Amino acid sequence: MRSFYRLIPCLLLVGLFTSGLSAEEKDSLIGKKVDNFKLQDFRGKTVQLDDVRDQKLTVIAFLGTECPLAKLYGDRLQTLADEYQAQGVAFFAIMSNQQDSLTEIAAYARKHDISFPVLKDAGNHVADQIGAVRTPEIFLLDQDRKIRYHGRVDDQYGVGYIRDEPKRQDLKIAISELLAGKPVSVASTKPLGCFIGRIREPDPNSSVTYSNQIARLFQKHCVECHRKGEIAPFELTEYEEVAGWAETIAEVVRDQRMPPWHADPAHGKFANDRSLTKAEKELIYQWVENGAPQGDPKQLPEPQTYVTGWKLPQKPDAVFYMDDKPFTVPAQAGKRGVKYQYFTVDPGFKEDKWLIGAEALPGNRAVVHHILVFARPPQGKRVRVFGEGDQFLVGYVPGSREVMLPQGMAKKIPAGSKLVFQMHYTPIGTEQQDRSKVGLVFTDESKVTHQVMTAHVLNQEFTRRKFPIDANDDNFKIEATSPPNDRNALLLSFMPHMHLRGKSFRYELRKKPDEPGEILLDVPAFDFNWQTAYKIEKPIPLEPGDYIHCVAHYNNSDSNLSNPEPDKPVYWGDQTWNEMMIGYFNVAIPRKEAKPENRSKAVAFRLVRRRDKNENGQLEQSEVPLVELPIFFRADQNKDKVVTVDELADMLEKTRGKKDE
Repeated sequence: MRSFYRLIPCLLLVGLFTSGLSAEEKDSLIGKKVDNFKLQDFRGKTVQLDDVRDQKLTVIAFLGTECPLAKLYGDRLQTLADEYQAQGVAFFAIMSNQQDSLTEIAAYARKHDISFPVLKDAGNHVADQIGAVRTPEIFLLDQDRKIRYHGRVDDQYGVGYIRDEPKRQDLKIAISELLAGKPVSVASTKPLGCFIGRIREPDPNSSVTYSNQIARLFQKHCVECHRKGEIAPFELTEYEEVAGWAETIAEVVRDQRMPPWHADPAHGKFANDRSLTKAEKELIYQWVENGAPQGDPKQLPEPQTYVTGWKLPQKPDAVFYMDDKPFTVPAQAGKRGVKYQYFTVDPGFKEDKWLIGAEALPGNRAVVHHILVFARPPQGKRVRVFGEGDQFLVGYVPGSREVMLPQGMAKKIPAGSKLVFQMHYTPIGTEQQDRSKVGLVFTDESKVTHQVMTAHVLNQEFTRRKFPIDANDDNFKIEATSPPNDRNALLLSFMPHMHLRGKSFRYELRKKPDEPGEILLDVPAFDFNWQTAYKIEKPIPLEPGDYIHCVAHYNNSDSNLSNPEPDKPVYWGDQTWNEMMIGYFNVAIPRKEAKPENRSKAVAFRLVRRRDKNENGQLEQSEVPLVELPIFFRADQNKDKVVTVDELADMLEKTRGKKDE
């Protein structure tokens, strides 16, 4: 079976390289005659277009060894070649990137088990003759060598979306129509992918060069991911490689697809802000416009050093795998995908552990969409700020991975805790295996001044599936407010979480639960493919009685190209075809105040808000259903016919105490 592989998640091809030509450029190529060409394959054999003059049709696919989309379509093109070879259809793959070596081209052909010619277009002469701009880009020729179809293979991938399967297989349809003697119904589509890395003539007088400025800029913003063994599809550490990607880099920077950062700069400052300044963008544009000159290599910055295999600044103190054996991800899982998998590991902690750093690392990036790792304390020792349950430790999601906490701050993992892995897998067409792991960095308890806890804001009615996100609504709003903070704390970071219909997400700090407050983070264009954790540059003080309020909007219409079923309402659920609205945030609490939360007060807050029709933060007798009046009267300690959150919490605490006795 041919290997259908990805070296990075689909998020990169969506965020980085999906763009296209204008209609004028596409349409001008239809009917153009392609002249004979002679190229060598990766073995040194000379191949020419005239070799297939007796074939009815010829498919010419411009590909690249590192472009994420080209990696996905290599296998699909071979499948089409197998299907149509007996019907007189020939296939060629042409590699025109200057940065693609013969060794890399050979590896690409082997990994995809490609049997048709894979050719090196040195100097991009054939790409220039035909008019190819991107990889992958398809040209379908008739027997007269006239272009009858030009564009993409299919429509599964696009700017900002990934479909579970293509809705239209454009190339296959075009081949079938021509073989049947019919005109091509859709002769031009938008080719998606990376710019071909053409040979360029650098300006020797350019004031901006790779050596003197661009290398430093990329070290600051890009190399963390664009290095060997990391998530990005290619490296940005050597001039020859970078120069081949110059036009693509300029495009994705101009379109604000890279570096990935979605926070509105009007609200908050964040320590991990990846965005480029206007001046930095202009340097990139000028460098590319000047032909991507190298400059004097003596001006290059010192290479950065990294911990091999980890993005943590030091090797983890302990590493735990999700299971003793790999999990098998099926080749296909239908429209509903693979259900979330849960793995529980006993790390054998005999004493409390204080965690200052963690990283979840996928064993097989091709199929791991996300990992969430929790600590499940022994019964009676759960420590959450707002709400109860497992303590979140770290996640691997598109756009966010490692966690290092500020000096003096740590998360407490109580002795006897288990580690719980939540795994989300995405099938890629062939059976795969994964054995992911988590690395943990600890510190001595004596060095901890603040205990860090991960809290979240939820809309309880939504989580209980009391209402859905309406079908065909492009701006459905869901709001939620945390219970009142019950101690002094420092707000450290945010991580908004939604699924495919997610549109925007906002955090506010409120002094009263139903009055607008200060906007702390605004993500006006939420991207499921890049779920960033936003680390606040200067921690924000939280006082007792403060609230975190979250507002999320969803696009459940057909204008959201990621939407699998816009005509259906969407309820809360774990899977990506369901929806979520979780406003995660990290807080640091002074050790002396880091006691377990008042669970009764959190429950009381939610109960009051559910019945509080006039939204004044308390309950009047007229707001309470008849069946609940006995509880109301029991909670109304001062008999003023008003029940506050504190009164209800006190009653709940006393009731719980009696049950415990």
